[in-house]
Amino acid sequence: MPRLLRRLVPGARPAAARDGQNAVRDAAEVGPRTRTPVAAASENLRGVSGEGLSYAAAGVDIDAYERVLERVKPLIAATHGKEVAVGVGPFAGLYALPGGGHLAASTDGVGTKIKVAIATGNHRVIGSDIVNHCVNDIATARARPIFFLDYFATGKLEPDVFAQLIEGMTSACGEAGCALLGGETAEMPGVYALGDYDLAGFIVGMVEPGSRREPIKAGDLLVGLPSTGLHTNGYSLARKVFANVPLSGVLADELMAPHVSYLGDLAGIRWKGAAHITGGGILGNLPRCLPDGIAARLDRAAWTVPPIFDLIRERGRVADDEMYATFNMGLGMILVVAREAVPPGALVVGQVVRQTGPERVMIS
Repeated sequence: MPRLLRRLVPGARPAAARDGQNAVRDAAEVGPRTRTPVAAASENLRGVSGEGLSYAAAGVDIDAYERVLERVKPLIAATHGKEVAVGVGPFAGLYALPGGGHLAASTDGVGTKIKVAIATGNHRVIGSDIVNHCVNDIATARARPIFFLDYFATGKLEPDVFAQLIEGMTSACGEAGCALLGGETAEMPGVYALGDYDLAGFIVGMVEPGSRREPIKAGDLLVGLPSTGLHTNGYSLARKVFANVPLSGVLADELMAPHVSYLGDLAGIRWKGAAHITGGGILGNLPRCLPDGIAARLDRAAWTVPPIFDLIRERGRVADDEMYATFNMGLGMILVVAREAVPPGALVVGQVVRQTGPERVMIS
C-alpha cells in the first residue's frame, strides 16, 4: 500500500457537514535526472543525527502560530470595512477600489536564509528573494505588481551588504515591472548582533476590474511549477540539520538557490487557483486555494524531488509528513487547472477531489 500523507486543516469538516513567459515549465525540467553535483557531494554529508528533527524542534512552531492567529483574527477583522474583499488567510489581502478592481497587498520576510547569506557572503540573492516571494503571493490573486517597499534592520550598517541587497531588490523589481518605491533602514545596536540583519518586504499590486476566476471543482488537475530548491522557507530546520557542516561549495550553492518568480508562468495559462508553496510546505499551503468541500490528491511519483530535500530528510531523520509540511519539495507553486485547459508538456502532479473526510491534502 502506498504511504499516505494527510494534512488536517483547523476547522476542516467533510463536505456533508457544510451548508507573459512560458505557460508552464516543461515536465523535462523535473523529470528523470542525471547525477547532480549535490547528489554526488551528499555522499559525504549523510551522517545522520541521533534523533529525528522537526521544524518545531528547530525553533519554528507553525501549529502554535496558527492557534494564536485564530485568537487574534477577530481583532484584525474589526478593522475591516466593506472595501476589504479578502482578509487574513489567503496569500494576499484584497481591497476594493471605488472605480472597480482591487488592490492586492502582501508582506513577508526572508527568514533565516539570511544566516546562510551571512556565512557565504551572498546577499544579492536575499534582495531578489524577498521581492519574488512577495510577487508570487499577490500573483495568486491575479494581481499585477505596482510597487514594493522594504524594511532593513541591522546592528551596524555595512555598506557592501546593503548595496548587494538593493541590487537584488532593484533587479527583481525591474523584472516584475514594479517600482521600489521606498523603504526603511534601521540601525539598532543592542537588538541585532554585529553582522546580523533582517529584511522584510511589502508589495502592492492591481487586480483589474472583471478579473474573475472559474470555480474549482472535483476533476480539475493540479499543475506543478518547479522550484530551484528551498526558496525562502524551512531554513531553520535545514540549518539545524547541517549545523556541523561547513556552508561552502555545492551545499552553499544549493541552500542559496534563488526564490523563483512565477509571474510569467501564471500569465501564460488559464488557471483557477494558485498556491504559493512557502512556510507550511505543500500540506499547509495547497488548501489555501481550495474551497470548502474540496481536497487535493497528489501523485508523489509525478515529479522528482530535488536531492537537497532527500539529503535533509536522511541526515536529519525528518519524517515524510514533516518534510511536506515544511518544504516545497520541488514545487514552488501548484496551480488548479481545468482538465481541458492544461497545456501540452505541463507537469501534472495530481487532481482535485471531493472532500470525504477531514483531510485536505493527500499524497500517495
